[in-house]
Amino acid sequence: MIERRREDMRRHTSFRAGGEAEYFFIPKTEEELITLIRRFSERGERFHILGNGTNLLVSDKGLRDPVLSFRGGLSELRFLGEDPDCPGSFLLFAEAGCLLSRLSDLAESLSLSGMEALRGIPGTVGGAVVMNAGAYGTEIRDILSSASLLDAAGEPVTLSTAELELSYRHSIVAERGYTVLSALFRLSKGDPEKIRARSEEFRRKRSEKQPLNLPSAGSTFQRPEGDFAGRLIEEAGLRGFRIGGAQVSEKHCGFIVNTGNATAAEIHTLILEVIRRVKESSGVLLKPEVKMWGSF
Repeated sequence: MIERRREDMRRHTSFRAGGEAEYFFIPKTEEELITLIRRFSERGERFHILGNGTNLLVSDKGLRDPVLSFRGGLSELRFLGEDPDCPGSFLLFAEAGCLLSRLSDLAESLSLSGMEALRGIPGTVGGAVVMNAGAYGTEIRDILSSASLLDAAGEPVTLSTAELELSYRHSIVAERGYTVLSALFRLSKGDPEKIRARSEEFRRKRSEKQPLNLPSAGSTFQRPEGDFAGRLIEEAGLRGFRIGGAQVSEKHCGFIVNTGNATAAEIHTLILEVIRRVKESSGVLLKPEVKMWGSF
């Protein structure tokens, strides 16, 4: 177990903004994680679970509640073979700290299809389950078989995909105080060339349409029903609009980027201003997809 004090959270979020975490832990094993969560539960302390920090904005004022980081630990990945309950399907096991990119790479190397559209998502397996991450019409729930979790008291529980109640960027994990330990994915065999071609197509789309050269948290806003956040933001005349170092991306209006030295406060203020102006322009109330920790 690694323990740190006053950890700079700019190092741990893709926005590259925010203050310090007063208490920062990196459990290396499941047992260490269980010990920590049970300790906090017994004390009645709240805590934050940090994956890859790619969908997160941390306040400049920092965090008093402990942060448990999965970076550098709990990242085991295994091929389990054919699913005995579903002939023709194959199972992959991944701990919560495993990057989705590693899972995608393993699936492709085994000619397993189903993850091609998710390949470019930069988060961890745990975060992907919590948020039901998705891209280009594919979501985690499409390939997830089950997840092993800890409840708020640190007791183990296993839930099926249906029991997780996965919907657009939502699951019951956070609202019930669960922590994801690992997940089991069910994929089917596919044509290796077609899998590689689809993966490359989605990689190209991301490169062409997304501002991958600047710090961001991916899509900043949830997709409104029947429309796209980026289109509504552009329609409101906000392409390139900025507050301090935070800017609505010139390349894709659905992204807010850090042009260099943006503070979390500037990013947060820009998010609120975009929401206000889009509501004024179109009547649609955008909802942030980015999670926010701390006081703003």
